[in-house]
Amino acid sequence: MKLKAILVLVLASLLLAAASATQAQEKLLCVSQQALKGEETVGSCLAKGERFAVVDQYGLVRILTPEEVELTKAFNPKVFETRAFGVKYFREAPVIPPLPVSPEQP
Repeated sequence: MKLKAILVLVLASLLLAAASATQAQEKLLCVSQQALKGEETVGSCLAKGERFAVVDQYGLVRILTPEEVELTKAFNPKVFETRAFGVKYFREAPVIPPLPVSPEQP
């Protein structure tokens, strides 16, 4: 019985580790100015009306809506301090920084 419990715990921790590794590979790329190469921050580009997408290591893309951008600012403001890269420079773009801490509870 204890062996089964240990196996379940090990399997669960492996799945969590795999999920975190997958998330760590996501990049934020500018889709409206594809030749950006870190000259500006993501925040300054957004202020000018540029559009961004989240791209994972498999090439799956999700264009961020204005609502998603605002929620991201609330949960992880460090994302907007990173240098902005366009689709053309996917390989040089940094991965999205992880959440600094969990959101405060009211």
